[in-house]
Amino acid sequence: MAPKLVIFDCDGVLVDSELIASRQLAAFLTELGRSTTALECRNTFTGMSIKSVGEHVHHNWGLTLPTNFVEQLRLRDYEAFATELTAIAGIEAVLDELKTNRIPFCVASSGTPEKIHHSLAITGLLNHFNGHVFSAVQVTHGKPAPDLFELAAYEMKARPQDCIVVEDAPPGVQGGVAAGMTVLGFCGGSHCTNNTPKALSDAGAQDIAMKMAEVSDFLLNSV
Repeated sequence: MAPKLVIFDCDGVLVDSELIASRQLAAFLTELGRSTTALECRNTFTGMSIKSVGEHVHHNWGLTLPTNFVEQLRLRDYEAFATELTAIAGIEAVLDELKTNRIPFCVASSGTPEKIHHSLAITGLLNHFNGHVFSAVQVTHGKPAPDLFELAAYEMKARPQDCIVVEDAPPGVQGGVAAGMTVLGFCGGSHCTNNTPKALSDAGAQDIAMKMAEVSDFLLNSV
């Protein structure tokens, strides 16, 4: 039986943004005095909100950040996304199939509403979602807590056990599992490595998809 609701993460699932964001973060942190690389940022921060990134850097790396760190990083991301961001290959076909089969879907992302809308608009995906976009700023605790997924299910009038979450990072997988939902790990973004499938499985993903055609098969043939 098909799910009553599909909840997509945005970065790394709908749009291929994670490597772009990692490069911008690494450059910014290096300028602020903590030399790092896009690879380290990808491995450490994928799936985290900018606010959580700032807290981690301050508490664990001992780096004093400017008061407008979040705003500056968002601006850097926006400027880079405007010229580099693309949709994940095959995602529009998946969304069209869900609509054809009358399966509701939405976005639940750690990004701000402005960032999510900006990313989806640039890649031509925004109109697919009819305003069904949920952000971590709407809840007390972001991923890996279940709050954001619970909010999405509540607003979309679906029971958690009838939802499937598509996530590319362990914190999102953990949040979906904690919410009592089935989670499909997606490893088709350019930031994913050979270690990503195991990391997502270890976090609780029920299955792994390497490309969007496999996501479609999983969603339309779920029991």
